[in-house]
Amino acid sequence: MTQSIHPYEEITFQQFVLFIKSHNKQIEENINIYLNLEPFINEPERITIQTLLDSFLLFLSSQSIEDIKDSHENHIDTWLQSHLSMINANHFSMFRLIFEKAIVTLMVNLKHTHTISILMYLFSIFSQLIHSFNKWDADKPKQYSKTEQENAELIRLRLLDQLDELLIHSAGVKDFAYILKKCEEFFHYKRCVFYAYIPWSNQFHGTIGLELPKVQSMRGQLSAKQSLVFNSKKPVFLKDPHPYIKEEHIRLFNLSSVIFVPIFHDRQVFGWLTFDQIGVEFDYVKEDLLLLEQVGKRLGLYLSRKDDEVIQDTDLQLTERESMILNLLAEGHNNKKMADLLQLSEHTIRDYVSSLMTKFKAKNRTQVVVHGFRNGLLK
Repeated sequence: MTQSIHPYEEITFQQFVLFIKSHNKQIEENINIYLNLEPFINEPERITIQTLLDSFLLFLSSQSIEDIKDSHENHIDTWLQSHLSMINANHFSMFRLIFEKAIVTLMVNLKHTHTISILMYLFSIFSQLIHSFNKWDADKPKQYSKTEQENAELIRLRLLDQLDELLIHSAGVKDFAYILKKCEEFFHYKRCVFYAYIPWSNQFHGTIGLELPKVQSMRGQLSAKQSLVFNSKKPVFLKDPHPYIKEEHIRLFNLSSVIFVPIFHDRQVFGWLTFDQIGVEFDYVKEDLLLLEQVGKRLGLYLSRKDDEVIQDTDLQLTERESMILNLLAEGHNNKKMADLLQLSEHTIRDYVSSLMTKFKAKNRTQVVVHGFRNGLLK
């Protein structure tokens, strides 16, 4: 006797996202339980898989229902592309297993009337993820001969050697803009922009790049979704930046595809670079991200060095007012805001900023903040 298959009602991506939003807390709890009970992963793997799971759940639950106009394919591809630099086959398999177990456990407990519909939609999402992952992770070096692979690796090593030589002959923060301009040339991108990061307030502000007034107008708080991606300390490729970057910023900079490269050393995150082709969409291979990851590490080490023109000196003292203004500068406040906070005139604030620039031998406000960190006056 053959057993008939129970029919089920198909749901849309909007309906699936609404379900995830409605049960976000319980799904998160289930994920954490299954992840911590999993005996076959070590601690570094656990951290990576946790990042993927948190990011994927946040990616789904933070979607605006009104903005979902199509099926899940484009949304899922965008999420996957932004995490490819940290995923391997083992991470991907464990990520998928734990997420599915978390959802299945929830459905069992809910006794939901649309259990089959939701699970089938979840499986279709993971089918799409598997297809996209295999496409991007298709072991692209196999397409080339061994000689071609070796030549490509030699080119990458020579590029890093060029960067190393440039960094050796550069003298601190004052040369950083020139270094970034050379990075555009070395790695064949039309634009490279540096965004400084303030960890204690989770804020960023544009610092160096083409069309400087536009760059320095960029400041704000990182969203939870952005923090998960950008704090992974891995390069992030976005073929379509819309889910992560505000529409007005995309228009302002004529952004299409873009790569984010974190700049850090040890536990200190200085910020990140963006590389793009100014409105032109592009693809990449994993080796490109690995190369840019090394670039980010080298620049982080460079920024962690003491600047030649600033010697860390325990005798360097700031007045209480100078210390207050230094901290407010680090938080990105302008003269007017600092004047309001400290109940001083803007003219007085300018005098204090000038005094700080003189003490640190800094050419601008950004250098004042950087030197403050270098001398242990900012934490």
